[in-house]
Amino acid sequence: MRTSPPPTGRWPARPTWLRLGALTAALIALLGGYVVVTTVTASAAEILLSQGRPATASSTESIAFPASAAVDGDNGTRWSSAAADPQWLQVDLGTPVAVSRVALRWEAAYASDFTIQLSTNGSSWTTAHTTVGGTGGEQSLTVAGTARYVRLHATRRATVWGVSLFEFQVYGGSAPGGCGTTNAAQGRPALASSVESGAYPASAAVDGNTGTRWSSAAADPQWLRVDLGSTQAICGVTLNWEAAYGVAFTIQTSADGNSWITVHTTTNGTGGVQNLTVTGTGRFVRVHGTTRATPYGYSLWEFQIRTGTTGTPPPTTPPPTTPPPTTPPPGGSRLLSYQKPGVASTDQSDVNCFECVPARAFDNDPATRWATSSTTGWVDPGWIYVDLGATATISQVVLQWDPAYATSYQIQVSPNASTWTTIYSTTTGRGFKETVNVTGTGRYVRMYGTARATPYGYSLYEFRVYGTGGNPVAPPPMPPDPVFPATRLVWSDEFNGPAGSKPDPTKWTIDPGTGQNNEVQYYTNNDNVSMDGNGSLVLEARRENAGGREYTSHRMNTGNKFHVQYGRIEARVRVPKGNGLWPAFWMMGADFLTGRPWPYNGEIDIMEVLGRNTLEGYSTLHAPQYNGAGGYGLKYPAPGGVDFANDYHVWSAEWDSRGITFKVDGQTVFYASKDTVESTRGPWVYDHPFYIILNLAVGGDFPGPVDGTTPFPSRMYVDYVRVYQ
Repeated sequence: MRTSPPPTGRWPARPTWLRLGALTAALIALLGGYVVVTTVTASAAEILLSQGRPATASSTESIAFPASAAVDGDNGTRWSSAAADPQWLQVDLGTPVAVSRVALRWEAAYASDFTIQLSTNGSSWTTAHTTVGGTGGEQSLTVAGTARYVRLHATRRATVWGVSLFEFQVYGGSAPGGCGTTNAAQGRPALASSVESGAYPASAAVDGNTGTRWSSAAADPQWLRVDLGSTQAICGVTLNWEAAYGVAFTIQTSADGNSWITVHTTTNGTGGVQNLTVTGTGRFVRVHGTTRATPYGYSLWEFQIRTGTTGTPPPTTPPPTTPPPTTPPPGGSRLLSYQKPGVASTDQSDVNCFECVPARAFDNDPATRWATSSTTGWVDPGWIYVDLGATATISQVVLQWDPAYATSYQIQVSPNASTWTTIYSTTTGRGFKETVNVTGTGRYVRMYGTARATPYGYSLYEFRVYGTGGNPVAPPPMPPDPVFPATRLVWSDEFNGPAGSKPDPTKWTIDPGTGQNNEVQYYTNNDNVSMDGNGSLVLEARRENAGGREYTSHRMNTGNKFHVQYGRIEARVRVPKGNGLWPAFWMMGADFLTGRPWPYNGEIDIMEVLGRNTLEGYSTLHAPQYNGAGGYGLKYPAPGGVDFANDYHVWSAEWDSRGITFKVDGQTVFYASKDTVESTRGPWVYDHPFYIILNLAVGGDFPGPVDGTTPFPSRMYVDYVRVYQ
């Protein structure tokens, strides 16, 4: 969130747009950009079968509104069709199962006339429900039958737009065997929004010991979640409260730990031991408290979860919202496709995708991509192949898709690039990252797409082929992963200079200018920064004219003086309080300095705090497919409910090839898993060197404007910056 959108150049993203329904737009404006998600509650005998399952549609309005958005459990996303009749949306449940109900949550563009249809094979359909003269909104429809595929078939639109659904939920699969008695949560990994102190960790609520407990900060809201390790049917939850209990709370389930479905709501909790009957599916389960019964936080001796013993949903392949487990190539396999020649049906090189040629899919660079031509290639079929240089035995293919992905495609091999043998085929491609284990022999390997998920063509950030043989080129070696807690200090600045002295020019580059994001300050050339003589660096924002602006402040970085890949990067900082103030401790991919535009270089925001609310912090990642307001990150309350502006706090990022753990004062506030990001958001662009940045911005899109209450001068104090490996 610290930099401007990329200029036209080598790695620009395809423009997208969003048309919100009038009611949705009004709600978002009212709530300051946050969407309140509600859910249709299933009956006690039902299981939600459709969430995260493969979905396809007759059409999509644009790549911003895919079919998958209607089954992702997120009421802030939606599928939207082209503006024509008829249209359909279908979901594949994986295997035939008893279906009892369909819930529709329409956007303003709804269907007046439609049917709900069932099928066991995806080709022969039986009508299970008919609506004529529908009024949109939320509809809960009783259906009866056995089906693998369930389809909404809309025959008449209510508006001039297409048809659009926030959620398409299919229920069924009753569990006649009832609910099990084993505590599925015991000993599983647990994470909480905050802890009162190190004596009351999240893990204490799932350790099976009623003499230990989790206790949160004294603020609302707070949450505790547990990872069950795999998707399961959740049928019961037991909360064993300490005296600090929740009056109002929800029980929620999630497939990926990001999008949540509410399966139980209480507004008059009485504490003690509460045995709750719930119905849902998920890998993650959390209790989300919104109103405390006491001035203290929330505290649980035990958080127990029971799962269904029979009648659970059928086994499924990992859905789009559930990151598949990392699947290493079979033993002895190696990357065969790196820097090998590629050939494609067409390629693109224009203002929207410059040099998006086949070689970009085989460069082991997650920020570059191949795309079919915007003038001749947005058709079916579309294909790309790689020449491995010699005959190889292929064991695995990894595809990292751009949003322009294939729903139907084949992986093919050939000895001569003219006669092809199919070794893998799917009609339910889900985009993002797809790892396919295959068996085949050939010199050439091809992705042959036959059905696109969007009106655009086909586009791949990475097309990796693993196996034995061929004529492989070894990619550059990666640095070893640190072992945390990392203890080897590799770089630091303790800011112990005398009062009035300036930052060490051998460590820091001063970065004057106007900033981005509609900020109102001018960063001066070293005028607004100095040591305080007490062991801290002071970045000072003032109300004064400079560089055509009415405010001045400071920004500095370690670019071209210190770059780092992996480790523990931390700073001890005290932030200022006041409307419009925006202190930050963050990192940029070092290739930004050699011409790669943001966000293709990657950005890691370790700490951002908004002066208007110093009880909260933000940690966020930015990349080509998730950036700006859509960055991948988390807003979190200050651990212990403290005010970040009242004292120093240590913000850190523990970063390796598997992900980044963000911490405040040693407590984990957010974990970004590489597997999860690649499987749900887009490429992971953080496996290369970065440099460190400190700045204090004034005004702008994120913190909002300054006003008469904003104190000037305002100061951001930095005790130290340290890097460990």
